[in-house]
Amino acid sequence: MHLDHQHHLAYCTNIHPAESWAETLGALQEHTLQVRDKVIRNDEPYAIGLRLSALAAHELLEGDNLPLFQDWLAGQNCYVFTINGFPYGAFHGTRVKENVYRPDWSAPERLTYTNQLFEIISQLTPEGVEGSVSTLPGSFKAFKADEASLFANLEACAHHIESLSGQTGRDLHLGLEPEPLGHFENTSETLAFFERLLEQADDPDLLLRRLGINYDTCHFAVEFDDCRESIDALRGAGLRLSKVHLSNALAFDLDNPEAVEAIAQFDEPTYLHQLITNEGTGRRLFTDLPEALAQLQEPSPTTEDHSEARVHFHIPLYSDPTPPLRSTKSHVSELLSYRRNHPDFCTHFEIETYTWGVLPGDLQKPIVDQIAEEYRWVLSEL
Repeated sequence: MHLDHQHHLAYCTNIHPAESWAETLGALQEHTLQVRDKVIRNDEPYAIGLRLSALAAHELLEGDNLPLFQDWLAGQNCYVFTINGFPYGAFHGTRVKENVYRPDWSAPERLTYTNQLFEIISQLTPEGVEGSVSTLPGSFKAFKADEASLFANLEACAHHIESLSGQTGRDLHLGLEPEPLGHFENTSETLAFFERLLEQADDPDLLLRRLGINYDTCHFAVEFDDCRESIDALRGAGLRLSKVHLSNALAFDLDNPEAVEAIAQFDEPTYLHQLITNEGTGRRLFTDLPEALAQLQEPSPTTEDHSEARVHFHIPLYSDPTPPLRSTKSHVSELLSYRRNHPDFCTHFEIETYTWGVLPGDLQKPIVDQIAEEYRWVLSEL
């Protein structure tokens, strides 16, 4: 939806299981239009935050599928301004975990896929509206990716985006999404990565125009980064805030055995749930909940410093888990407050709670109701 003439809000359709283009369009018809009818009360155009797998992107560019989709959007009074290009392949109903980073930006397949997404978004974005695609933060730390290959493919993508922007008159940009254990995961690592990228670039200004940050409030909260300080630092370095993912994470006190026990209900086999602690002696980072639980359930020496853990598990924006667990939605509120004072910092906002299928029962609502409630919460915070 239009937040105003410049700013746009959608929910990311990666919440719906769909890998082929036919499945993706089916999910839009079955779920997205129902959400629209719950949150739009007039003739205002409805924005869609599209998720396309590599398979769906390839199929959408075949034959007359893209023109037919444009006709469908026009007939439903909908438009697309952003695409989630992080998950390349299957994203539901199978073990995703670290595979969500494959192929990473060292692989030509990632470049080809992302270029196709920009060919699509350049045709779908309405005149006068920016078009964004979000992607992974280069790679996954454990992959030990060759950074020169990451840089080369990202630069090639930036040149492709520049060419499409010139051809279509659209302002198109790619947002790299820092997250725990990504090749770069927090504010300081993001700044350092872009500094290295720009130092070796032939045309740094082109990269700054076309490459930026997809700021996910769950990820930065899990990293214990301060929202305002982080955004100010990224903007101060001249980096573009391409898109904001509005998402909510889990938090609990390490010195509460009941909380450590309660977090175990969020251990599930599909997604990676990185856990970071903030303790008097520093921080600990665990790749996934099983690893964390094996250590956190062991008695640890008490300290005078307050110790907190945060978990990369997206829970609905409007909700808090049952105590003694809590959420990080204050980070989302801080970002939306920042927007009120700095309306030009970003124009693309996307609700991104993709975990509906693995949420514990007490946090679940029917999927359309959940998404509509998240819209209402965001709008109440603006």
